[in-house]
Amino acid sequence: MPTGGLFSTIDRGLGRLVGLLSIVGSLCLIALVAITVVAVVARYFFNDPIFGIEDVSTMALTVVVAAAVAYGGQHGAHVSVNVIGFFAGRKTTRITDILARSLGVMTIAIAAYALFAKGQCGFECGAFTANLEIHHKIFYYTLGIAMALYCAQLLVHLIAGIVHFNGEDPHEIAD
Repeated sequence: MPTGGLFSTIDRGLGRLVGLLSIVGSLCLIALVAITVVAVVARYFFNDPIFGIEDVSTMALTVVVAAAVAYGGQHGAHVSVNVIGFFAGRKTTRITDILARSLGVMTIAIAAYALFAKGQCGFECGAFTANLEIHHKIFYYTLGIAMALYCAQLLVHLIAGIVHFNGEDPHEIAD
């Protein structure tokens, strides 16, 4: 990222954190496949479903989704449609980029805050699975961390867009 040393350091640091979360998500995806195979074999070959397997699958899937959100934000995998670019000039799209990124930062920051707040509630709020009573706290926090990483990435993109307002934005979606 050509915006300077600090931005490059922050961007690389976020990339490393997202990479670690992606490794955890990948391991959970492998575990989810194994859990599904074991559940299917137990149910259909032995006619004995495993109690609580849905709880374990749901929690593993939560980690996979958290990793996917952070990874998608880091690597530009989220859907973006630039219709304004067809009708307006570059100056207009630069302004709308700033507005869209600002709204994204605010929305995702609120979502991250809500996930951390809900994670603190605990058993009183029914934050546990139905069968095995797996506490949701760590999973709320995992999703919150993923959202916070995505929010930080959007914030870096927002600042880079402002710094490069008259030049080439390194994070702009190509047409």
